[in-house]
Amino acid sequence: MDQDLIKLVNKLQDTFSNLGGELDMPQLVVVGSQSAGKSSVLETIVGRDFLPRGQGIVTRRPLVLQLIHTPAPSEPSPNAPPYTEWGQFLHIDKRFTDFNEIRKEIEQETFRVAGQNKGVSKLPISLRIYSPNVLDLTLVDLPGLTKIPVGDQPSDIERQIRNLVLEYISKPNSVILAVSAANVDLANSEALKLARSVDPQGRRTIGILTKLDLMDAGTNALDILTGRVYQLKLGFIGVVNRSQQDIITEKSLTDALDSETEYFRNHPAYRNIAHKNGTKYLAKTLNTVA
Repeated sequence: MDQDLIKLVNKLQDTFSNLGGELDMPQLVVVGSQSAGKSSVLETIVGRDFLPRGQGIVTRRPLVLQLIHTPAPSEPSPNAPPYTEWGQFLHIDKRFTDFNEIRKEIEQETFRVAGQNKGVSKLPISLRIYSPNVLDLTLVDLPGLTKIPVGDQPSDIERQIRNLVLEYISKPNSVILAVSAANVDLANSEALKLARSVDPQGRRTIGILTKLDLMDAGTNALDILTGRVYQLKLGFIGVVNRSQQDIITEKSLTDALDSETEYFRNHPAYRNIAHKNGTKYLAKTLNTVA
């Protein structure tokens, strides 16, 4: 999509959101089970930690995430701000340069509308991230698909989330990013099941396969990544996100991207398709599809 057109689309979406309306624009909708690694995929695309983490349902409202590429300054000018990356929400007139503050604002805004319990709300949070390290994209992150209510979650939480997801992916001009973990049988992927229900031909679904590094020894996902198992017109792309240990030890996303590149380049099953996998390739693909 032409860059000027993307800016126009973003402006229109903001205008309609402010008016309380809805504009049926092309959107990349991220769908996956709670433990599939959706948040990690999004954070690696952005190159920043900014999404709430924790047990159970963390994403409880749709997050409309507009990534806007800003040119990196070739040399610092005396009038330039002391930062190159920032975020802005639609609901608050403030520029966030600390991405930990962005995370806190998402949490607080979620509590404000969806309450302190584990219920979900259809009202989206709109966030723009400006950075020289992103490509122009609009993504919608949705609550993770769940089966059984836990703790104080509503008894019909599965139906609530399913209906919310269907509302977004049923739009014929949405592109579905179905996130599935490679260490779980693909036949049990809730994301792919839901995607197939609205896109039976697989014309507007991209499969994202996470946790390739956690598969049982001696097994691989080559047949899935090369389209022999599950047919999708836009195919499958494999990614390797940071492990829980990496997150605890605060491994940077830059280092994680380097590790991911090395993983695909050196893996005996994947090295021949390394150029068509990984987060950088995923971001480029999404930028051309959107």
